[in-house]
Amino acid sequence: MKKFLIVLTMLCAMLQAADAQQYTAKDSTKVMELFAAARQQKSDTNWMVFFGRKLCGVPYVAKTLEKNREEQLVVNLRQLDCTTLVETVLALTLCMKNNTPDFAHYCRFLQKIRYRDGIVSYPDRLHYFSDWIDDNTRLGFVKEAVLPKQIPTAKQTLKIDYMSKHVEQYPMLVAHPEWIQKIAESEQRLTGEPHLYIPKNQIANSKIFRETIHDGDILAITTSKKGLDTSHIGIAVWHDDGLHLLNASMVRKKVVEEPMTLRQYMQKHPSQTGIRVIHVR
Repeated sequence: MKKFLIVLTMLCAMLQAADAQQYTAKDSTKVMELFAAARQQKSDTNWMVFFGRKLCGVPYVAKTLEKNREEQLVVNLRQLDCTTLVETVLALTLCMKNNTPDFAHYCRFLQKIRYRDGIVSYPDRLHYFSDWIDDNTRLGFVKEAVLPKQIPTAKQTLKIDYMSKHVEQYPMLVAHPEWIQKIAESEQRLTGEPHLYIPKNQIANSKIFRETIHDGDILAITTSKKGLDTSHIGIAVWHDDGLHLLNASMVRKKVVEEPMTLRQYMQKHPSQTGIRVIHVR
């Protein structure tokens, strides 16, 4: 009887987890196809770059996590924005690093990456990337790069309040005003945090930069926009001419490895101030 109850409890938990997920057969099939391709690669493959490049061409669609009235773990490899691209690639990478390349483990890693304590709720989603970095560092998934003295830096002191000040831009908050207070509390917790970043005019194609920023690192682009910490994220890829960004591009309307260098790219975006460098562990 006791064994029966244990099995029943496990089945109930699995059903509840499935109910909290939103995906199509195309999504689960795509994940398994990516793992099948990965198994053909050498064990020392840079998985962040490998999977990022495999997703090039996927259409860019903004706010792919904001389509529901209730929060669910959205698994969508058919449409990506800059955050869901990085989360997707990181979840795939962690599966390969942990020798668990299957859809169930992919979903588990994605849930841990996206939500504080893995709790699938809108207020517990890591909406601000500084919060995302902190939580994923705590989990041991990533670690912010220690910038050497030879690389010029600037300090960003966070003043975060964009979501609570622009509720009308977030359909889930409009539908659930009771969540606003918890979002505001998260913003208050982040506010005042100091972070070093590399100013965009200092990004160089030099030995010290290549030693500090690695292929497959996550690059968080800092912003001067009021109430925000970052405005865009992507994956670092070095070319002969310098550092490039693999990203879900709103301008190009798809996932691309930018043909211009990151420094050239950022000159076209006045509100972008620099980059924070996040190593995948």
